[in-house]
Amino acid sequence: MADKPVPEMTFEEAMTELEQVVGQLERGDVALDASITLYERGAALKKRCEEKLKEAEEKVAAITLDAGGEPIGTTPVEQQ
Repeated sequence: MADKPVPEMTFEEAMTELEQVVGQLERGDVALDASITLYERGAALKKRCEEKLKEAEEKVAAITLDAGGEPIGTTPVEQQ
């Protein structure tokens, strides 16, 4: 999975790899240069997860409800 560019990852892919990176860094069995590379990858993965969560929150916020509280559609985020 580490070969896939971070911007192309789904939330789940990024989270899974981030957990692996954190695990490797916590074990401390990685050379310094590799640790720096892992840390940089982890920071990019964290950012990707945050972006995907924000997108999901915006989609949920855009769901419109009818008078009975039933979803009737979505409104574009830009119109909110």
